[in-house]
Amino acid sequence: MCGIVGYIGKRDVAPLLLEGLQRLEYRGYDSAGIAIHGKSGGLKTAKAKGRVRELEGRLPKRFAGTTGIAHTRWATHGAPNDINAHPHTDAEGTVAVVHNGIIDNAAELRAKLTADGVEFASETDSEVLAHLIGRSQAETLEEKVRQALRLIDGTYGIAVLHASFPDRIVVARNGSPVVLGIGEHEMFVSSDVAALVSHTRQVVTLDDGEMATLKADDYRTYTTEGSRTAASPTTVEWEAESYDMGGHDTYMHKEISEQADAVDRVLRGRIDDRFSTVHLGGLNLDAREARGVRRVKILGCGSAYHAGQIGAQLIEELARIPADAEPASEFRYRNAVVDPDTLYIATSQSGETYDTLAAVQELKRKGARVLGVVNVVGSAIARETDGGVYVHAGPEVCVVSTKCFTNTAVAFALLALHLGRIRDLSVADGKRIIAGLRKLPEQIAEIMRGEEEIKKLAAQYADAKSMMFVGRVRGYPVAREASLKLKEVSYVHAEAYPASELKHGPLALIEPAVPTVAIVPDDDLLEKNRATLEEIKARSGRILAVAHQEQEKADHTLVVPKNEVELDPILMGIPLQLLAYHSALALGRDIDKPRNLAKSVTVE
Repeated sequence: MCGIVGYIGKRDVAPLLLEGLQRLEYRGYDSAGIAIHGKSGGLKTAKAKGRVRELEGRLPKRFAGTTGIAHTRWATHGAPNDINAHPHTDAEGTVAVVHNGIIDNAAELRAKLTADGVEFASETDSEVLAHLIGRSQAETLEEKVRQALRLIDGTYGIAVLHASFPDRIVVARNGSPVVLGIGEHEMFVSSDVAALVSHTRQVVTLDDGEMATLKADDYRTYTTEGSRTAASPTTVEWEAESYDMGGHDTYMHKEISEQADAVDRVLRGRIDDRFSTVHLGGLNLDAREARGVRRVKILGCGSAYHAGQIGAQLIEELARIPADAEPASEFRYRNAVVDPDTLYIATSQSGETYDTLAAVQELKRKGARVLGVVNVVGSAIARETDGGVYVHAGPEVCVVSTKCFTNTAVAFALLALHLGRIRDLSVADGKRIIAGLRKLPEQIAEIMRGEEEIKKLAAQYADAKSMMFVGRVRGYPVAREASLKLKEVSYVHAEAYPASELKHGPLALIEPAVPTVAIVPDDDLLEKNRATLEEIKARSGRILAVAHQEQEKADHTLVVPKNEVELDPILMGIPLQLLAYHSALALGRDIDKPRNLAKSVTVE
């Protein structure tokens, strides 16, 4: 959620840190701050509620140095204000700490420190760390940090400065991302590669329980117990330009518009025409093992969970393996039965979603085979799983997910085809699905050419106080994701139900003031879906249908191109992304940074 940036080298640090914070603004935040080693000695800090530009305006004229850390905060403990903003310092101002995560035993530690005479300046859990480090009698900064972390229960990604150690930054990770950037006679640290790629593409991603010391000319990594670790840099595949807005007014619009190219990327090099299947080399699952899978369980949160629902249906239809999807945030707490014949799949855009990562770790502890379907190469889930599929959507900056959701659904189609062809899916059906996959990029581009019509419809529906989204079987996950998009970005209340469940309660809500968006694919349930439209129209409900042909009972129909029935859900969600976008635009919302939300949810 929050963002960390740090630098040590020879350049003036404040502009670099502010630039890095601006690169992380998409993650969502309510305050920002910076701490540096001053040229004349000692630490200097500046903090401000609001945007990074407010912080920049508050920096003193003489705020120069070559080593520093900075932070954007998304409030968990304590209100968004200047005092609660990071960095936090100890009482003497000799230690500065930025922290992502939550310290579970902060109240207990705070009480002990207060009893020892420590006076806290903020309401945050993070300030505890600064005081613990500051009070340590250890001789090295590394040991001071290590001693403090031994007392901490919870999650953290931290970066620490100390006035007595101006030649280094010490960082540590447990459940919250920390990435080192390796430069020429300079080093960077961040919670996200977005803040690094304009300066270096050589990165080291810390594992949980790992620390690092950064100096201008080198770095070393080690465990929180002090043992050295061997961390070699990898090259980030995304360029700095990938994070620019590219002539669009918002990142959300840019990312919706990029979906044709993004889908082409996830398909590229993976289709095997000879055997009517696909190559997924990263699965680490041979044919004999694949044939032994008796059930598939997909875990994710938010849009990733909805993509997993589409994936479960694809796996059942193409591979004929029982499959279902469940929120990872629920699965990790319900003491689920872990079956040795079940293949578990964790999906996450960032690869750092804490609830999903915790579910993976629990599954691995119990001996399960777990695959990952993620976007970010080298992310925590990618490293923790036994294998998986990268979705290659490219950087997604807007808080709400669009192109990554679509690419994840396509990645599941590839996985389903792969499993199906190993099992009982015929060559003819394999060729049919491959042909459908190849049509997707141009069909997405065709949908985008109809954006003006969708914009006009959004203006007509944006005044609704509540909306209903309905779909059957393949259409239900589409309805759920579309409902979530509208809620996230426009703040219009929306609910999604299986169309077959309307008469079991939700039909009571239907009235002219509550429009219904109905997913009506041209499949074997077409007449059933048309009957649902009749039910809604009989109650004077307004209907916007998403269908392959005009629907007589609908007030408006968004016609989408027809693909194979198994792949149709991938296309039917895209016009509804545009509907949510233009509804939010009509309502004047902050589209890229919806209230109360953050891009990467790395705490519970």
